[in-house]
Amino acid sequence: MKKLFLLILLVLSITTTVQLPSTYAHSNNSEGYSMIEVTDHNINYELKVDLAELGHAMNQELDNQQLFNTKIVQNYINSRIELYADSIKLEGTIERSGVETISNKQFAVMNLTYELGDKPQKLVLNYNMFLDDSDPSHANYATVTFDGEQQEEVLTFESRELEIGEMNFVQNVLQFLLLGLKHIFTGYDHILFVISLLFGIKTIRNTFTLVTAFTIAHSITLALATLDIVHLPSSFVEAAIALSIIYVALINIFNPDSKHQPWLAFAFGLVHGFGFAGILSEMRLDASHLATSLISFNIGIEIGQLVIVAIVFPILLWLKTLTFKPSKWVIPGASVAILAFGFLWFIERAF
Repeated sequence: MKKLFLLILLVLSITTTVQLPSTYAHSNNSEGYSMIEVTDHNINYELKVDLAELGHAMNQELDNQQLFNTKIVQNYINSRIELYADSIKLEGTIERSGVETISNKQFAVMNLTYELGDKPQKLVLNYNMFLDDSDPSHANYATVTFDGEQQEEVLTFESRELEIGEMNFVQNVLQFLLLGLKHIFTGYDHILFVISLLFGIKTIRNTFTLVTAFTIAHSITLALATLDIVHLPSSFVEAAIALSIIYVALINIFNPDSKHQPWLAFAFGLVHGFGFAGILSEMRLDASHLATSLISFNIGIEIGQLVIVAIVFPILLWLKTLTFKPSKWVIPGASVAILAFGFLWFIERAF
């Protein structure tokens, strides 16, 4: 019994003399400081947080050298600090970093830059450093300088968001209209699907019914997904979009004289609508402009679709008027190429 007592004393004496690494030197009530300045072309963000707490939250010991050389810290910050300029989410890049002593504590100092296309009218900061990871009592003292206006806020577990500025109606409409146009013209899978549908047209009326059915369908699911009424995994949606391309391409190859039905455009339009909503899910839509943003984005997509139809449809009609009927091999040949892209996208997205 005496030996056991002596052993316990020995263990206690060792644990009281050995210091834990700073990685695990968790300190409640840690503090942070944010100095944010919005300029015409970028946002400069000086972030100061307790160095030991940062290491504890990331489960690794950090020093000055690591702050300079690793991108792990940058990725961690971008995953915990969400910065939106006119609803568009930005990614920060650490330009400089170091260690500073404040009130006898070491603070990690990171100077981040967020690139801007144009100077925004509204800025939203969503701050989650440490709050869900290691220290719910963490507080960050934020100062934002934006368009001659300065706003200060204490960001805590209960109050994590800071908003400054206001986006006007006209800018909101133009922004989401152009975003919809950009999305359709850079969404090559959507473009190939629309072209595949056009391969099966017979008349102008048939074109109108197909485009209308596709538009109504994707408008429905775009709204449902954006409003978070219906949610599907993005991997499933993207793979299903690839399958829609494969299906229509196979019809065009093995039955090039078939007439695509509106129900086909409507059914696959429902799937493509979830794909269109993907970009909006990454944004922070202003509640006061939600309907306007959604409608403007959808109109942008429709304008893009009409441009594609206006280019492809006359070419197809012209090919069908030629005496040697090149459409007999052009449509199946192009459909084989589209089929190959569809298969590649499906394999990439499904596996």
